[in-house]
Amino acid sequence: MTATVLEADSVGVLRGGTEILRDVSLTVPENAKILVQGSSGAGKTTLFNLLGLLATPSKGTVRVMGTDAEELSERRRAHLRREHIGFIFQDFQLIPDLTAWENAALPQDHTGTRDEEWLETLFAKLDIGDVREQYPATLSGGEKQRVATARALSNRPGVLLADEPTGQLDPKTTEQVLELVFELRADTETALVTISHDPQLSSRFDTVVRIEDGTVRAAK
Repeated sequence: MTATVLEADSVGVLRGGTEILRDVSLTVPENAKILVQGSSGAGKTTLFNLLGLLATPSKGTVRVMGTDAEELSERRRAHLRREHIGFIFQDFQLIPDLTAWENAALPQDHTGTRDEEWLETLFAKLDIGDVREQYPATLSGGEKQRVATARALSNRPGVLLADEPTGQLDPKTTEQVLELVFELRADTETALVTISHDPQLSSRFDTVVRIEDGTVRAAK
């Protein structure tokens, strides 16, 4: 039986009297590949933040590895997030005064367990070994995204969340980065949830969910 690594159960977000999300449910089995699509303002990024425990819903609940995150203190939520969720952000969010290697190692440092061998493997697979001592300001967009991918996978998370991961990349670099993400995801058996408005990504995923006006309209 396939285990569920991440689940949103009837979540809703109300801001200033406006429903950003309403009654959205999403189940992420282990090793799944799920694409969440929708136009700008549909609620995709809000859902990303809820799934990543970066925000809390106005109603409903988010469970990570079966644990109800809404029942936890912020400290315990942060611990759950660090242990089980990896993030790839559209704007990379690398720390400017840390090298590429130090950025990638951050999740390991937060949990107190440095695995240099796994980091070496990630840098080799992502072909960024030659930039390990460079700082983000000196990296190309593709290199930044690869470092961000190494960081996201450094703790071998149960689920990888990617928010418009190729939004700032040219088509050639987009293809290269996507291939590497899918390869590494398969190697680690990490579930992947990608938020994107790019319709060309649909064929790469097992499940495609569409959000419109804050609610799930269709899925395949």
